Amino acid sequence: MKIKLQGSQVNSLATASNVGFAQLVRVYNSTAADIGLTQKEGATVIGTITIPSKGIEYIEKMPAQTLQGGAGLLAVSIAKTS
Repeated sequence: MKIKLQGSQVNSLATASNVGFAQLVRVYNSTAADIGLTQKEGATVIGTITIPSKGIEYIEKMPAQTLQGGAGLLAVSIAKTS
């Protein structure tokens, strides 16, 4: 998949972030351990996922929804291109 960057990288998801009001987010786990990621809308949990060590996941979300996990999770807003 080709991607287009939509903003600057967030260097930690230790605190909740909407990642620049992104709708598609690339999340990379830079640590040697698996890290859990939580997607929320306000206080309501939308879902959770475990991102394996050195793994990359693509998360689709609404702009105001937030992502939160560990300090080793790096995130950037992206768009798919053909």
